[in-house]
Amino acid sequence: MSKRKAPMESTNEGITDFLIELANFEKNVNRAMHKYNVYRKAASVIAKYPTKIKSGAEAKKLEGIGDKIAKKIDEFLATGKLQKLEKIRQDDVSSSINFLTRVTGIGPAAARKLVDEGVKNLEDLRNNEDKLNYHQRIGLKYFEDFEKRIPRNEMLKMQDLVLEEVKKLDPEYISTVCGSFRRGALSSGDMDILLTHPDYTSESTKKPKLLHKVVECLERTGFVTETISKGDTKYMGVCQLPDDNDACDYPHRRIDIRLIPKDQYFCGVLYFTGSDIFNKNMRTTALEKGFTLNEYTIRPMGSTGIPGEPLPVDSEQDIFDYIDWVYREPKDRSE
Repeated sequence: MSKRKAPMESTNEGITDFLIELANFEKNVNRAMHKYNVYRKAASVIAKYPTKIKSGAEAKKLEGIGDKIAKKIDEFLATGKLQKLEKIRQDDVSSSINFLTRVTGIGPAAARKLVDEGVKNLEDLRNNEDKLNYHQRIGLKYFEDFEKRIPRNEMLKMQDLVLEEVKKLDPEYISTVCGSFRRGALSSGDMDILLTHPDYTSESTKKPKLLHKVVECLERTGFVTETISKGDTKYMGVCQLPDDNDACDYPHRRIDIRLIPKDQYFCGVLYFTGSDIFNKNMRTTALEKGFTLNEYTIRPMGSTGIPGEPLPVDSEQDIFDYIDWVYREPKDRSE
């Protein structure tokens, strides 16, 4: 899935922007995932706030906004900037690490190592390709394309093409385009597809070449243009819509395809649809109701605290029913 989160359209865009920038700094430079999650949640909550926030005190009434973030909001509202962010932006190491992590395949640790070796920008990367692995070289090759968000109308065309080809290959395949696209987002970072087939369950002793067949089919159509990695259950690659009358040349996009056992498929669809905050809240509710829920299964918790056998799941609705939650459409799962 994409490393870039969707920009948050909001009447408080300036506040959400600085919170996301702080979140990325904590993740990429400090490796402080707790702070990253705190800032991300605050940005998500404020993005949905219907009116313009006039003070930190007003923001503090919202879930996930504490004293420290409220003070930062007051500073931003009073000055139009944030001293902490100004210092981060002026710090050459921090800004270089943050930038390099935007290249697909370069994580925070690899970015820091590159910066330590004097590689700080795109030009440096292109002059030091020998320091990069195959995945990172693909990320560098298509950096400008991968930076572009995918408009929803393009995602819909990509979805139509993939689902049609998969059905032609074998009508028993089930496939779903997940991520923020499934939640109705106006743009996406990449294309994330889940795939299953009745021939493949968690009891299967061998993983059939079901994923490989789909990838080879999409390569034949010209949609999949490069492969980053291809295992039996997970594929990472590059795709591009063929030219049509509306556009001369579509950008190259990142595509991930996962093959999931049929009996685990809908837990996977639920998880990979998101959002992160929604998933966390649903897992918490499941625990409160005596179940453990993850991307594979939902299982009852025994009296000893040891999970029992996975419960049968034939739809997302089943999972909601087990924990006695009213079903929420994907478009209503942003929080």
